[in-house]
Parts: sequence; C-alpha cells; structure tokens
Amino acid sequence: MLRFAANLTLLYPDLGFAERIGAAARDGFDGLECQFPYDWPAAELATRATDAGLPWVLINTPAGDWAGGERGLAALPGRETEFRRGIDTALAYADALGCRRLHTLAGVMPDGADRQRCLATYAENLAWAARQAVGAGCDILIEPLNPRDVPGYLLATQADAHRWVQVIGAPNLKVQMDLYHCQVSEGDLATKLRQHLPSGRVGHLQIAGVPGRHEPDDGELNAPYLFALIDRLATGHDLDPCWIGAEYNPRRGAAPGGTAAGLGWLAAARAPHVVV
Repeated sequence: MLRFAANLTLLYPDLGFAERIGAAARDGFDGLECQFPYDWPAAELATRATDAGLPWVLINTPAGDWAGGERGLAALPGRETEFRRGIDTALAYADALGCRRLHTLAGVMPDGADRQRCLATYAENLAWAARQAVGAGCDILIEPLNPRDVPGYLLATQADAHRWVQVIGAPNLKVQMDLYHCQVSEGDLATKLRQHLPSGRVGHLQIAGVPGRHEPDDGELNAPYLFALIDRLATGHDLDPCWIGAEYNPRRGAAPGGTAAGLGWLAAARAPHVVV
C-alpha cells in the first residue's frame, strides 16, 4: 500500500510550521516529514501530530550551515564531532516524535578537498551513525542529490548510494530514493525502480515534478504510472507500507490555500491504475 507523507518544510508555506500538520491531515496525507524540525520543541510537534492522527515518517539530521551553502557534514573531514552531536540530537527528536527514519546528508566537497579523505570520513561516519541508530530502532538514510541543484554533492547516482549501503553492511543503513533527483541526474525511472526496490535497500521514496520541482503532475513525469509501478513492486516485495514523501514547492507558492489547490495528483494516486 502506498502512503504519502507531506514534507512540511516545503508544503503549506502560507502557514506557520506547526499549523501545517493539521493542514496535511485535512488534505488527506497519511504522514509527515520535514527537513529540519530543530527550531520547534519536539514535544509540541509530537502532540500536534498525534492530535492530527498522522505519524512522523522522516526527518533530516542536522546538516551544518544550510544558509551558508553546506549540505551535510558526514563526508567533511574535521567536522566529525559536530556530525556526531547532530546524530545525537536527531535521535532524541526521533524518539520524541516516534520517527524511525533519519536522512543524513553527505555534504558538498569543499574546494581543494582530498576526495579520498572525504570518502574515508563518510564511511566512518555512516558506520558510526548506523550503530547509534540501531539501538533506537531507526534507519539511517542516504540520498543522491542531482548536480544541477547541488553541485559538488558527494552522492549523485542511485548506484553510488546503493554501493555505500553494501560496503557499510549495516542492516539499518538504506537509500532514500528521490525520484525528482533521480530523473534529473539519470532518468529511466521505471528501470531504476525495478532494479532497486526489490533489493531491500530502499527505505523511503520522495517525488516532485521535473524540471520545476513542483507538484508531481507538473512536468515530464508520468506520476500515475510511477505510483502504480511502485505499488506493484512494493506489494511483490514485502514493502508495506511504502512511504512516498511529497517534497516539492507548490506552484501557487505561498498563496493562501495554494498547496491544497494543487493536490489533484494525490486524489489521482488513490485511484486504481494498470501498469503496462
């Protein structure tokens, strides 16, 4: 069964962050995710989600100086202590929220950085994070980001991410497969889904329209076909529920009600489809 999580960092920009939880419930989402919840008390976010009847599905671990262009710390030599503090913080939030998926960003390679040293740092940090998370019943997720939006990011392809999961070998280290980033970087989404979903290494999916990162039905993706294919693959490979995060910028921007006005794709996703 497909379940859809509203990404509260991007959706409902006309509302305060905590108020977005109730809006997601009213609009028919099944769960919640966000990039960085750390500016809000975990207890309040947990209570609001419980009141709305929606689970927290995914949060990101702290990612450094986001406003300054940093996109994660896991592969940055010399930042290990900060990275590990961030994992501890994320695990505390995950415990309070009842969230079991933590996306850990690798980072953008600094100018002049020794790539091999960055890769070694990444391996050590991922293995450490997975060990800390397993006791909390959490998965650590890694996600390839496309080089158009995030130049210099360590992971750009699905193959890269799956290779890391295999190399580290931790059962709770998995791939976050964002179909927007995958389409921009590689394309051939249906083949990628058929290849990777049955592997057991995919812990979460996300989607947005391409090229504008708006609603999934805005642009070149055939969202109904992809949803039907994911549903079939998930059913056939014991991925129930299969969570898909709606991580996009509403094309109506911050206009009041703009997010709700663009949710025709969500209603369509509930309808039965045939995969050819």
